[in-house]
Amino acid sequence: MKLLDHLEEYLIAFLMAMATIITFVAVLHRYLSGFDIPVVQDALIKLNTSWAQELTIYLFVWMAKFGAAYGVRSGIHVGVDVLVNRLSDKNKKLFVLISLGAGALFTGIIGTLGANFVYGMAQTDQTSADMEIPMWWVYLAIPLGSYLMSFRFLQVAWTFIKTGELPKHDHAHVEGLEDEVKA
Repeated sequence: MKLLDHLEEYLIAFLMAMATIITFVAVLHRYLSGFDIPVVQDALIKLNTSWAQELTIYLFVWMAKFGAAYGVRSGIHVGVDVLVNRLSDKNKKLFVLISLGAGALFTGIIGTLGANFVYGMAQTDQTSADMEIPMWWVYLAIPLGSYLMSFRFLQVAWTFIKTGELPKHDHAHVEGLEDEVKA
């Protein structure tokens, strides 16, 4: 399970880094192309970075889908639990399990609908406007991210059944800070 956790985290970090680098390069290219420096301007104008915006959007779509699954696993999604916290422990546990099951069911359905959509899209020759990659590659984020999110809901539910604990994200905690304080 740790391998999946790390793979998920590395994928999200990689997608964010790539989107940031691509956006930076495209903005730098656009800015430097405006300077009237004959050799530099001519060389930069010959470079085509029209694909950068499209790729950045696709990277953010993939990042959002996998980031949502990470959010379920780590407990960083916003939740409204005012009413649930007023229930008895027995009823609270029941409602938490119902909500986790509903989340798993919903994201599983979205994953299945997304998989059917991607399968249909793969039967066509539709490509993206600038990069001309098959559009089903882009839409593949929907079933993959949704199924991972469904799995994370079930994982949280199983842990909750066993331990009674839900993942809780401490916004004040900074990883690695303990090492710095001890040094």
